[in-house]
Amino acid sequence: MKKKGPILIGLLLGGTLIYLFWISLQRSHEIRFGKRVPADQRVMLKKLSHQKWTELLQEFVDSDGGVRYRKWLAEKRAVQVLDEYLAELSRADLEQDSPAEEKLAFWINAYNALTVRGILLEYPTTSIRNHTSRVGGYNLWHHLLLRVGDQDYSLDRIEHDILRKMNEPRIHFAIVCASKGCPRLLDEAYQPFKVDQQLDENATDFFSREENFVRQADGAIYLSSILDWFASDFGATPGEVFEFIRPYLPEQSRQSPGTSLSFRYLPYDWSLNEH
Repeated sequence: MKKKGPILIGLLLGGTLIYLFWISLQRSHEIRFGKRVPADQRVMLKKLSHQKWTELLQEFVDSDGGVRYRKWLAEKRAVQVLDEYLAELSRADLEQDSPAEEKLAFWINAYNALTVRGILLEYPTTSIRNHTSRVGGYNLWHHLLLRVGDQDYSLDRIEHDILRKMNEPRIHFAIVCASKGCPRLLDEAYQPFKVDQQLDENATDFFSREENFVRQADGAIYLSSILDWFASDFGATPGEVFEFIRPYLPEQSRQSPGTSLSFRYLPYDWSLNEH
């Protein structure tokens, strides 16, 4: 019995050292964008401009959502402008209450701009999955950070802890993980005054593509894997999911499938959304 004390202490110390080493390893992979902004210099979301992001998107993103990463990276001034835009987002005062439309536009733009910046860091590459290590290494979704206010926000945190908790499933047709299986990257910034319309338009575009939606003659419905991974965001049952996506489906596919409804899911294309 007397030996258990030292053994237990040794195990606790060993576990603590392993934890501290793991934390240190994770921090060594972190890459930050944006800047520290004193509290008295932060502004409400409605006062932030997304014009730089729109100009970059119009120059380097085609109407199909393909990104000209090679050209973007070659133009150093364009990379600098993207960094300036991310620094602009750092000025947001998240303590001030803002309408949902302003929050949606802000965080969707932040997610997409940070993702593009992360790919430009790694380019040339064939897929974001080449940079999402699960065991100890650099993971773009976790270690690429944007400073806003007093905190750092990873892509994972923006998606799961902020956007998904806003109970707006259409965000899944707006945030882009730099892959062909994603929704298209819109060639303009999301804006509070028309974000609802932009989300509708991108959802309609998403389901117009055979890689995201197929309804066969026998009634079988094939959906993007996005609707499998985040099924609970769209509804508790297949019927509820169908009712949610129905307005965005091609008109000839909107009729109810009845009680036999079930979904099958299409392979996801993780290759880079490069033009």
